[in-house]
Amino acid sequence: MSKQEDFRGFPLRDLLQMRTPVYLYDMRLLDSTLAEINRLTADDHMTVHYALKANGNPEILSEIARHGLGADVVSGGEIAAAVSAGFSPQDIAYSGVGKTDEEIRLGLECGIGCFNVESVPELEVINELAGEMGKTANVAIRVNPDIDAHTHKYITTGTADNKFGIGIEALDQVVKLALNDMKHVKLHGLHFHIGSQIMLMEPYSMLCDTVNDLLDHFEQQGISFDSVNVGGGLGIDYDDPDGHSIPNLEGFFGVFKNKLRLRHGQHLHFELGRSVVGQCGTLIARVLYVKQSRDKRFVILDAGMTDLIRPALYGAVHSVRNLTSDEHDIETYDVVGPVCESSDVFAHDCRLPVTKRGDLMALCSAGAYGESMSSRYNMRPQAASIFYRG
Repeated sequence: MSKQEDFRGFPLRDLLQMRTPVYLYDMRLLDSTLAEINRLTADDHMTVHYALKANGNPEILSEIARHGLGADVVSGGEIAAAVSAGFSPQDIAYSGVGKTDEEIRLGLECGIGCFNVESVPELEVINELAGEMGKTANVAIRVNPDIDAHTHKYITTGTADNKFGIGIEALDQVVKLALNDMKHVKLHGLHFHIGSQIMLMEPYSMLCDTVNDLLDHFEQQGISFDSVNVGGGLGIDYDDPDGHSIPNLEGFFGVFKNKLRLRHGQHLHFELGRSVVGQCGTLIARVLYVKQSRDKRFVILDAGMTDLIRPALYGAVHSVRNLTSDEHDIETYDVVGPVCESSDVFAHDCRLPVTKRGDLMALCSAGAYGESMSSRYNMRPQAASIFYRG
């Protein structure tokens, strides 16, 4: 065993006995993150919705619900999971460009707080289904603000080239359609989301300018909204997860507090996912083999892209640590998985202590979009989950 006796408060001797790969969740860190969110949004006109797509593990969901957050969902399955975990239906916001009739009916039956509408055809279908069920659907129009969030193209959602939302040039028409022609829809507000893993505050400042201009524009027409939803997307520090275990929540919320000109009685909504759960989860894997090729030395793990697909999907980089090596010498490795795909790589040219078969490896910052995006490709079993509080 390594001279290190534990990993973030979890005994290594216990980890060594576990079947790997396994997701390890630090619930103390999750609690601290949630407490910081609640501290910074204590005003009664602010609601934070947790984005279930980041991690839908029932234990994680129940913990977040106990802290009083709402839920941001993108499918009928997530609606059911949120309600089951204890989220109030009134605090559920339902986004997504492809809501099915069955999913819309489920949302109406549950009495969810708001549908974030992404197109005119969707608005028409919600109105029709709500009428058939004798209900009125609260909706917010998702606006595509055409703001570049300076993040990876696969997780940018707020530019004119993306499939999400309604362009500003069409917004007047859609708002008037919802107000005047939809008898079974109540236009609740405007919704925005510009992307994910955003580390700079400038895109959020630009979003505030856009929102302010739109609120002024509609106010001049005598149109007001009950709510403004500015989405989420706040990033986490993948390079230094221990140094920044809680993301820059104060800076994020501060931008909107300082720059957004809300009207009297207007409610402000946020949708955070990665920044809530990203740092509390670690994927623990075991070294199967160390392989030397002509030009490369490979560390082959029992975890693969089926357990954590982000590196294979869009080149994401997670901090990789050897938890059990006592070696002082450092070697350079490519850290890879066992899946029969060349993209099954966690890290290129990774500097690690001399590593051998049986060593335990930690893939950090895996609490978001790790377990939730896992698959059974190659008929591999899904990793188990362990929750601890020290």
